[in-house]
Amino acid sequence: MTKLFMFFILILTSFTSLAESEIDIQPKDSILLTVFLKHDQSNNLAETQQILMDQGFFDAFPPKGVSVVSWYVMMGIGQVVTLEVPAHQLSAVNLAIEKTAWKAFSTEFYPTYNLYPIYKDRLKNKAKVSYK
Repeated sequence: MTKLFMFFILILTSFTSLAESEIDIQPKDSILLTVFLKHDQSNNLAETQQILMDQGFFDAFPPKGVSVVSWYVMMGIGQVVTLEVPAHQLSAVNLAIEKTAWKAFSTEFYPTYNLYPIYKDRLKNKAKVSYK
């Protein structure tokens, strides 16, 4: 009986390991939005952080239902945040930035999309770095 149970568990786990990851697939009703937070160089880091804390940036951004895809610092220039945003949440992202990031940053928004799934089969070098 124990052998039959172990065989069943082995078969079950082998099928679940064959499931393909869908990391590169973006939900149909969402967009990628790149937000450029440009540093106000008249403030030092402590002053910028204090403005963000006072305005509730870390509580409001990103809004509920919006996912951070990446968040990088471009040294000397600012921060680049890429979000996965359900289409109906676009105004919530804009309001979160307007209410909590202004004074600390000037902002730019760029709607983007993931081109990698389209090109990945054409590339000679198939390597892709994932920071997840």
